[in-house]
Amino acid sequence: MEWTLEVVPVPVTDIDKAKRFYAEQVGFTVDHDTRQGETRIVQLTPPGSGCSIVIGTVVTMEPGSLRGVQLVVPDIEAARARLLEGGVDAGRVHHFEESGPVDGPGGRWNSFVNFSDPDGNQWVVQESPADR
Repeated sequence: MEWTLEVVPVPVTDIDKAKRFYAEQVGFTVDHDTRQGETRIVQLTPPGSGCSIVIGTVVTMEPGSLRGVQLVVPDIEAARARLLEGGVDAGRVHHFEESGPVDGPGGRWNSFVNFSDPDGNQWVVQESPADR
């Protein structure tokens, strides 16, 4: 039996502002923006991903409480450049050593960039090895 992760809820205060951030600044595709009465659901998908995020009135977590959801990319420098071009305040490329985080790329699966959305939800971008 396969179990696939399809949707991650992201808690936000302003649905339209978050939709613009994820679509226009980060580069996610807007799959749908559905309204029915007081209910609104916006689903967005990162390029190439089989998993989407959902923002809207159905998300009941505290805005800004999401921590550490990872996006995996083949080129961490290109991903950071894309975020910066979109106006996202992306952190420096870093990796981890025994002493903690260190600036610069690391070895296999050990290069990261962090960013947050306007509500403070924290994301991690990780570089995958070329031979993945």
